[in-house]
This record gives sequence, C-alpha cells and structure tokens, in this order.
Amino acid sequence: MIKLASLYSGSSGNAIYITNNNTNILVDSGLSGKRIEESIAYVGGCMQDIHGILISHEHTDHILGAGILSRRYNIPIYANNKTWNAMRSNLKKIPDGCIRTFRTGECFEIGDITVRSFPTPHDAAEPVGFNFECGNKKVTVATDIGHIHDELLANLEGSDLILIESNHDVEMLKVGRYPWPLKQRILGDSGHLCNELAAKVVTHLAVMGTQKFLLGHLSKENNFPELAFETVKNALCERSILAGRDVYLGVARRDRPSEAICV
Repeated sequence: MIKLASLYSGSSGNAIYITNNNTNILVDSGLSGKRIEESIAYVGGCMQDIHGILISHEHTDHILGAGILSRRYNIPIYANNKTWNAMRSNLKKIPDGCIRTFRTGECFEIGDITVRSFPTPHDAAEPVGFNFECGNKKVTVATDIGHIHDELLANLEGSDLILIESNHDVEMLKVGRYPWPLKQRILGDSGHLCNELAAKVVTHLAVMGTQKFLLGHLSKENNFPELAFETVKNALCERSILAGRDVYLGVARRDRPSEAICV
C-alpha cells in the first residue's frame, strides 16, 4: 500500500506527502514550515516521522520551507547535484548528514520505498519527477512539464496512481493579464502542461491500465479546477472510459490539503 496526499499544489507552493505507514516522504516543500507542519498533521502524519524531503527542482514554490524543516527536524534533503547547486544558497545551512544527492534516473531507497527520479522538461537546472514503488504498487509525481515526449511517457506508464500537471487553459492564458514574456515561458517546451495535453496523457495512461489520477499544479490565474477536470473527463469519455466508474479522477487543491489516495 502507498498513500499520496497533495498538501498544496500550484504556483503558490507545492508539497506532497507519500507514505506506506512505515516510511514517510515529503516531495517538495514550497511553503512555510508552519503551513507544511499543519498540513501534514491534517492528513494524519507528523513531521517528526518524515524520513526525507525530495526536491524536484529549485524554484521557490518547491523549496521555500525545505531548509527550515530540515534544520528543525533533522530531515535529509534529497536532490540531484545541479539542483543542490542551484538552491543551496536559498536553503541556508543544512545540518551535517542531511545533504543527500542522487543521479537522475537512478533508483535509491528511503526506508522500504524505492524511489526513482526521471528528467522532466522545465526551465530549471535539472528538474525531475519521481516514481515510488513498494511491493507491486507504483505511484508517480510529475509536474512542471513543458511538453510530453516518449521517454517521459515511458516513466509514467505502469503507474497505479499519478499526480500529473494540468496547469493552464491555453486560451485563458493567452487573453489573461500575464506579460507576454511570461506567457511565452509557460507555453514553451520548458514551461507547463496545459489541460488539453494533460487530458491526452491521462487518456493514454488509462488505456495502459492506470486507474487513479490527480490533476495538479493548476494555475490560479489561468485555470479553474472544474475546467481542468471536465477537459480530462471528456477526453476519457471519448475513449469510453468513465471517470468515477472506470478510473478515479481528482484535482489537487492549490490552497489546502486534498483527499488522500491509496493504492
């Protein structure tokens, strides 16, 4: 059994709780330490029991609270070398023994959960997503994705549960108030995944056998939870896959913890 609870998911901050009741992992810590502590407690966990903080990339909405939580609870922080170099000054002093590095693509163990990172196309030093495996279950976290390619898709396939980015509606973004350079960044190959592409990925994975999906990292300005959900639901329906009957489909909340999902 693996349980995933999205604590926060969006440009205002990201944190995801992964547990199998023996090992507890925090993926990203992009909010204040206090808010993450409170949200962990809300979903039934405890910061003192966290075995590691995994960092997907160095942007502030993914690392803001990592340093303070590591210092306060002596929690190891895991990141690849390029991400460590890019974020080290923002995290300030990390306790001895709490700096852990991995090579992108390799497998490593945190407790009895096997973790494997894989590269994602985003405008950061060396961004990654994560697979978590325990027994015969596989859970995947993949956000901050500018585009989909075959290698990335291969890392998503075989998941029992996936949190996948569904950041924006393209037309909302184009007519919205963001400055043009920021719009170009989001729409670019190293930006963020739109609802329509998320729908295609979810449909493909559902056909391949994945049964639980959580849409994450929704934009506050350029998306609505209902719009992201309906876009993906309709794409599934076109393949005769019904959300709520054949697959679970949910949306991670931007500003508070979402319902925990078990596989």
